[in-house]
Amino acid sequence: MRTAVFHDYFSAIGGGEKTVVAMAKALNADIITTDTTCFPKMEWDGPVRNIGSIIELPLIKQTSASIRFILSNLSKQYDVVLFSGNWAHLAAEHYHPNIWYCHSPPRILYDQYSRYYQTLTPGLRIPFASWAYLHRSRDKRAVKHIDRILTNSQNVQNRISHYYNREAEVISPPVNCKRYSCEEFGSFWLSVNRLYPEKRIELQLDAFRSLPNQHLVIVGSYAKNDYTALYARNVIKKKPENVSFLGEVSEEELRDLYARCQGVICTTRDEDFGIVPLEAMASGKPVVAVHEGGFRETVKDGITGILTGPSGNELAHAISQVTQNPNGYKEACLLRAREFDISIFERKIREAVMGL
Repeated sequence: MRTAVFHDYFSAIGGGEKTVVAMAKALNADIITTDTTCFPKMEWDGPVRNIGSIIELPLIKQTSASIRFILSNLSKQYDVVLFSGNWAHLAAEHYHPNIWYCHSPPRILYDQYSRYYQTLTPGLRIPFASWAYLHRSRDKRAVKHIDRILTNSQNVQNRISHYYNREAEVISPPVNCKRYSCEEFGSFWLSVNRLYPEKRIELQLDAFRSLPNQHLVIVGSYAKNDYTALYARNVIKKKPENVSFLGEVSEEELRDLYARCQGVICTTRDEDFGIVPLEAMASGKPVVAVHEGGFRETVKDGITGILTGPSGNELAHAISQVTQNPNGYKEACLLRAREFDISIFERKIREAVMGL
């Protein structure tokens, strides 16, 4: 069976990109995308097809990617197609049978629309509203052509029901437990996220300002020409001395950081699912996360870490608690990560495709 996984773009490494690679490996599939920038840092040596370049400007990037997928004409080359991301599934009417692994209904069009709108200057609000209206219409039209929807969490399953009135099956993203290890509980905490506003890096900075004897290492990049660039530059500029930004690192380097850190902090607003807690727990490391979204589906409060409120003070208090005995969470973390092992994900993805 000839299979392909379509994904928006690989301009940065995130949970979505890792999940796409895991799907492609499980199905021996080609990856179809518009940007392969981060592939050299990903563990993938299979077929990749680039269907065309995109324009790296805010909103135009998303629009140009959408057009590339809508105009793609590869249906005769594949028996089954899986879509991933916010824009690739816009090609759904041309590819059947198909599956959409929905990380979330595009948040800029739905639950986060008002938040994005309020951040804009008055002169940009009307163009943005028009852009969102057109893309929302196209998105809902495309979803009608989806044969089956999979998603990453109960959190997103509820969004899909609310915005699309469609049912979705939850298949949680995987962590390859065999690839992670616990070397030590070192002298630093770790944060792994793209430097986007919804990641709320400022909360992490606030927490570590009040913990001058602790050190935070932040891994993750940002799109230089995106609307998020100003936010990223501001948080980097405002960091306290005990916080370091490493930018984007390879998977091998990231696993080494997990292996040596003391714990991991996660602050994303209403995270869809969040692969970072699983990677941390697979490394035997406790997680301090905000009590929101997908974090509530992976982190066991008081057992594999602490779920806390979204403020610098609350995060700092939780970090101080965990720091007293991070090793005490190790065995529970390892056991929890195994519940999401890649072997389980691969079996469920294969079953989903065979069930079309």
